[in-house]
Amino acid sequence: MTLNPGALAIMKEDGLDIRHHTSNHVDEYAAIDFNYIITVCNYANENCPYIPSKNAVRLQHNFFDPSKVNGTDAKKHAAFLKARNEIKQYCEDFAKRNF
Repeated sequence: MTLNPGALAIMKEDGLDIRHHTSNHVDEYAAIDFNYIITVCNYANENCPYIPSKNAVRLQHNFFDPSKVNGTDAKKHAAFLKARNEIKQYCEDFAKRNF
């Protein structure tokens, strides 16, 4: 699976190079007892495989999906910016509440 060019560009603007990030199968993490499991869209919450973890707190947040936006490059860029900022804020708030 290749990364969306819009995601690569918007993360690079924030100083992050995600070119080498991958999407992994959940079975690769079966032996890890996570503290938190966060699903990032309603589809994932309803359809992704169960992740066995004894004590994990399961959280779900339906983030905006910029890959669904059509239109000009500026409109697509704005969509990826919106998604990145939404995820960034969620992570900052999560960290403040839990650590």
